[in-house]
Amino acid sequence: MPWPHVRQICRVERRRLLVRRGQVYKTQVEVTYAISSAPPERADATRLLRVLRGHWGIENKVHWVRDVTMDEDRCQVRSGAAPQAFAACRNLALTLLRRAGHENIAAALRTNSGRPHSAVNLVLSGGQT
Repeated sequence: MPWPHVRQICRVERRRLLVRRGQVYKTQVEVTYAISSAPPERADATRLLRVLRGHWGIENKVHWVRDVTMDEDRCQVRSGAAPQAFAACRNLALTLLRRAGHENIAAALRTNSGRPHSAVNLVLSGGQT
C-alpha cells in the first residue's frame, strides 16, 4: 500500500455565494479531499473539519498576507542567504503589526509607510503599544 498510515479519507464541499450589488448572481461549489492518519475514534467528521479550518486560518493569516499583501512571490532576491533574510524581515514586520493589534495588515503597512516615526516606534517597542 503506498500510504500505510492513512486511516481516513474525507470529502469537503464548500459553497460560496457570489454577490454583486446585494444580489446573489452565482453559487460556486468546490470539492476537495483530505487524508488523515487519525482513526475515526480519535477524529470524527467535526474534528477533521475543525483541523482543516485551522489549517486554512494559518494559510489566510500568514501565507496569503506574505504572498499577496507583501508581494513575496515577485521578489527578485534569489541568491545566497538574502531570500531567507528577506523572509525573516517580512515575518518580523507581520509579527510586530499583529502584536500591535493590527488585523488589516495592508492598511497597517500603508499607515506606517507614510509615518516613518510610527514605524520606528513599532520596531523599538516590539509591537507592544
